[in-house]
Amino acid sequence: MAKISHNIKILGWVSFLTDVSSEMILPILPLFLKNVLKATMTSIGVIEGVAEATASLLKVASGYWSDRVKKRKPFVVAGYGLSALVKPLLALTTT
Repeated sequence: MAKISHNIKILGWVSFLTDVSSEMILPILPLFLKNVLKATMTSIGVIEGVAEATASLLKVASGYWSDRVKKRKPFVVAGYGLSALVKPLLALTTT
């Protein structure tokens, strides 16, 4: 069996930790919107729908772009970096 490179191991851990942080936030986000910010179920659905649509479109666009420039690392770093920067900003939301 081939040895797994150090970079792949690091990327695996970064991906794992990003997924864990997302899984901790996403289930409680609708509850926060409903109970604290008094959002309607319709507005929560619209927010979730727009977020998922945006994520899907960005995945397609960034995949196409990375195929064109033949470089993956800048896109991986930007994606995980943006995720790491934005999630803590959720703590700054006020009622």
